[in-house]
Amino acid sequence: MRPTFGNRQKLAILAGFGSAAMLIAAFGFQAMGYAPCKLCLWQRWPHGIAFAIGLIFAFGARSRGLAILGALAAAATGALGIYHAGVELGWWIGPSTCTSKDISGLSSEELLNQILAAPLVRCDEIAWQFLGLSMASWNAILSFTLMAVWIAASRTRD
Repeated sequence: MRPTFGNRQKLAILAGFGSAAMLIAAFGFQAMGYAPCKLCLWQRWPHGIAFAIGLIFAFGARSRGLAILGALAAAATGALGIYHAGVELGWWIGPSTCTSKDISGLSSEELLNQILAAPLVRCDEIAWQFLGLSMASWNAILSFTLMAVWIAASRTRD
């Protein structure tokens, strides 16, 4: 017997697997040599949660509340994407563990310690871009699109 899915389930599965596609793309870029920074890694966690919620819908869930949680997860990674894009563009300062710092006034020993403690991948440098937008920007755009699908799922009647 073939399972039947209601509209809410179909939209939620679409959104959940959209987050899975985002994760696959992120890991694909990583496999091509684009190592993730700290903010990149933070953006992956909400996609993982959204994917897990999508899987729950694939196994029969119909809950409006779960769809709202999926929307919140997508919104969280979208917000992180905006924050990360702003750090890349110099609009605001990112976490001190992955952005450049002012080195004026540091002694040579303090400078050496800062260099040794610096991460290999910085959050304030754009590693890759397409159509003038960085990966963080694309994550924000696509995540907010997925959020809209999750919201549609939460509002749909089965």
